[in-house]
Amino acid sequence: MSEQLKNNQSPENNGEQLALDDGRRVKVLSPGMMVFKRFIRNKLAIAGICILIFMFLFSFLGGVLSPYRQDQVFYKVDAANKEYASAVVNTDYRFTTADGNTLPTMVRATFNSQVKGREGNEITFTADNTVYTAVKVDDGFYLIMAGEDLGTVTVLGKIADVKPAGNKEISEELKAAAVAAVQAGQSAFELNEITYTLTPGKAKSYNLSGMSEVALASMLNFDALDAQYTGLTSNYEFCRDCETAMHAGESNFESGGTAYQLEIEDETTATVKNAAGEEIVSVSNIIVRPVVSGTALSAGYREAAIEAIMDRQTAFEYVNAEGNTEKHTIQMRGNNYIISTEQQTYLIDMYAPPSAEHLLGTDDHGMDVLTRLMYGGRISLMVGFIVMILENIIGVIIGGVSGYFGGWVDTLLMRFVDLFNSIPYYPMMIIAGAIMDSLEVNPYTRLYLMMAIMGIMGWTGVARVVRGQILSLREQDFMVATEATGIPVSRRIFRHLVPNVMPLLIVQATMGLGGIILTEATLSFLGLGIKYPLASWGSIINSSSNIYVMTNCWYLWIPAGLLIVLTVLGFNFVGDGLRDAFDPKMKR
Repeated sequence: MSEQLKNNQSPENNGEQLALDDGRRVKVLSPGMMVFKRFIRNKLAIAGICILIFMFLFSFLGGVLSPYRQDQVFYKVDAANKEYASAVVNTDYRFTTADGNTLPTMVRATFNSQVKGREGNEITFTADNTVYTAVKVDDGFYLIMAGEDLGTVTVLGKIADVKPAGNKEISEELKAAAVAAVQAGQSAFELNEITYTLTPGKAKSYNLSGMSEVALASMLNFDALDAQYTGLTSNYEFCRDCETAMHAGESNFESGGTAYQLEIEDETTATVKNAAGEEIVSVSNIIVRPVVSGTALSAGYREAAIEAIMDRQTAFEYVNAEGNTEKHTIQMRGNNYIISTEQQTYLIDMYAPPSAEHLLGTDDHGMDVLTRLMYGGRISLMVGFIVMILENIIGVIIGGVSGYFGGWVDTLLMRFVDLFNSIPYYPMMIIAGAIMDSLEVNPYTRLYLMMAIMGIMGWTGVARVVRGQILSLREQDFMVATEATGIPVSRRIFRHLVPNVMPLLIVQATMGLGGIILTEATLSFLGLGIKYPLASWGSIINSSSNIYVMTNCWYLWIPAGLLIVLTVLGFNFVGDGLRDAFDPKMKR
């Protein structure tokens, strides 16, 4: 073998001796091949390549193979203690109107304002041009009567005339009683247990009005214990007769020709039974309502809740329609009672530990951590490469022009570089992040803007390296030859000078990629980078920035941290390998 080398022969050329200018000899001594061979002999560089291949497959191929989306939220069925109903002790009057009558809002408001702080069994007030009289039956219970215009009564000496109003009819008995009241100077009189009023009108005439019951005002609430008796709770006659008997302490009453039994527990609570002894209506000053609109509370549940509140219990049990026993708790909140119970409901499956379904568990949003890591790798790697490309494009242009022309052009561009270097990097990123937060920028637009800002803020180092190299290369003989042959300036810079700088740029870019990924991870960890629904390794770690997650949910932050460390190491290993391959003297 040594003899073959001595004679410049090899088995491949079949003993043929190669001349020094032979093309096969030049091919063997190709600089690119020599760099490649030196690179692959570097074990750390090969390890870095393997790490990066794994990261790219994990991020770009793994996201495709994953059965989940990066923003897919997972739920679980679990028992949760949720608010079911609320109860309040009624302190406002509730109105029930008689058939064929209405009670306008103005009348109700006037009644409430007149009743407060007033004493007496009758309170007269005017609302909507109508005279009303509230007759007090007992504390918290009034019958409201309204005056009805029946006609006018005119008396001139011994001559008396009564004219009905509109289509009203006035009996002879009422006419005689009205004339007698006017002659006696009375403003009101009673006839057949009905009160009539006389108010002065025009000349010697008086307006005749009859008082009729239009509504009742009560502090009590009527709840039907069976759906077929719902109509009774809004029936004026039933409510009036029931409450009248209740305040009178009677054990039964009759309403609408039907007899009812009344079981009184205290002055604000009672139960109405029909003739067969079945409980049909409960009466109480406690109002029970469902928390969720559209939810119907059964009469039995209302009764059980009211009874528990009356007995000052903190919990009670209720057997529902399916025969299951439900446990309910009662809490006082302000003037309300909040009733809660454990209900089977869909809950976000947060902080689920690793399992066969989720190999790395779920995060605080109920999303699969492994899938988020795959998609997060795409963002982190994409940010690194795009930012590095932007930095190199801007840096090569500025540095190449500055180094080639020199003089005032070099001075101007380098002062421009100094200006950029004087801008604080992280404060600017914090300001940009705050502005995008206030403007609620779309997550994808935010990603593009963040990459653009990072690229614009980080090109100065590349520009300085390119400038320094070109200052040295422009004095070489090959550049004198390009100038002599009349090659355009742009071609000299970008076809002859810049390619000679590319090996150094490749090394610097490879080693700088890890730093960019770390910067993006830092910004995302501070909440200034990627926003939901997008994910990056830094934002994934950010979601774990509390002591509970750090100590109990290792699977949320350790894998993301390891991926960042391995990726940065991989780029650094490759960068070191390229540096040693391009310039083996540095290794010595």
